[in-house]
Amino acid sequence: MSALDLVIHARRVVGPAGESPLAVGIERGRIAVVAPYGSALDAAEQVRLGDEEVLMPGVVDTHVHVNDPGRTEWEGFTSATRAAAAGGVTTIVDMPLNSIPPTCDVPALELKRKTAERQAYVDVGFWGGAIPGNVAELRPLHDAGVFGFKCFLLHSGVDEFPALEPAGLEAAMREISAFDGLLIVHAEDAHRIESAPAASGPDYLGFLRSRPREAENAAVAAVVELARRTGCRVHILHVSSAEVLPLIAAARRDGVRITAETCPHYLTFCAEEIPPGATPYKCCPPIREAANRELLWQGLRDGLIDLVVSDHSPSTIELKHLTTGDFGTAWGGIASLQVALPAVWTQARRRGFGLADVARWMCQAPAEQAGLTRKGRIEPGRDADLCVFAPDEAFVVDPGTLQHKNAVTPYAGWPLAGVVRRTWLRGRPIDIDAGPRGRLLTRGDER
Repeated sequence: MSALDLVIHARRVVGPAGESPLAVGIERGRIAVVAPYGSALDAAEQVRLGDEEVLMPGVVDTHVHVNDPGRTEWEGFTSATRAAAAGGVTTIVDMPLNSIPPTCDVPALELKRKTAERQAYVDVGFWGGAIPGNVAELRPLHDAGVFGFKCFLLHSGVDEFPALEPAGLEAAMREISAFDGLLIVHAEDAHRIESAPAASGPDYLGFLRSRPREAENAAVAAVVELARRTGCRVHILHVSSAEVLPLIAAARRDGVRITAETCPHYLTFCAEEIPPGATPYKCCPPIREAANRELLWQGLRDGLIDLVVSDHSPSTIELKHLTTGDFGTAWGGIASLQVALPAVWTQARRRGFGLADVARWMCQAPAEQAGLTRKGRIEPGRDADLCVFAPDEAFVVDPGTLQHKNAVTPYAGWPLAGVVRRTWLRGRPIDIDAGPRGRLLTRGDER
């Protein structure tokens, strides 16, 4: 073998078969060889990790709201991808909202790409949107390379991305099924939310009652039945109600092609411990009770929840209404992109999981779900997107040190285990000071 560009030697490498001591050889941005630790591999550069460090695949976060263009005061591609890199995330897939315009037709996608192309510190792909009246735009967006289509079954929070009614949802599913695309669904039933008591004031449990688990359960049941009828591949976003897991299990047994995700905040926090007026915790669907949280962890253990992604949904500090603490009026979204990996690891290890489990949920499974065939694993032929993680090092989250544009997060002051020490993108360390070099990803280009 000719000389490689780089070899990384580590006593702990998270590969497809679990943790083992390995030497990872990299050439032209790809993993060329994975050999036993101590192998004599010729390379221009040799890097040896400390015994306390673990080499992991770069995290693939397929649920990120960058909000650029249109709401760049909330977040932007520069700040979001810098936060990603600092958190060991090497690939993000951007949601079609809350940018203006939303990514619901090809011109909007082209504008999004033009906006991102000189700002991305990590690789970036894009979801399209399925909204009322744009069925004719879905195949052109698919052909232009979006990774799938997001829809809401109730008000999305922004007027330019309206919800699909049942007839519109079925029409979108039939069209997406025709080209074997993927529909990803914010599953809360609008009618049940409208019938619930409205949230107001600083009482978190009052906000929780305004987004009952029955709304999530009913919406998932409806999606399952339409997926069964249309044959459409579907993915349930940000599962917060553990009661949907038996529905997903039954659907899979019946041959429905359905996957599901949850998020670090549902696995970390619980409703009983959220202080009055603590609006940084507000998200939709909401953080639920401690017993429900443990059932979500069981869903990961059982394989009913496939992946864990951040649902990074930031806003300006003003929109969080910190001075009033009003859960009824504050923006619903959690900023967590940079801390997602340590947040999940902190909770996972308490429950007997290992880093191989975390890598499966946060690297491998998101890449597979989106069709990112060169991401998510340490094995020959994959992009050399890597994260050096110190799992036993602890830190306390200081919002002022995060790369997110707005320094507000419910993780503020939380002690977390696991520090990201370095992040490599295609075999080169990401240097924030050196400028962006992330690529824009298109569905199908990796094959």
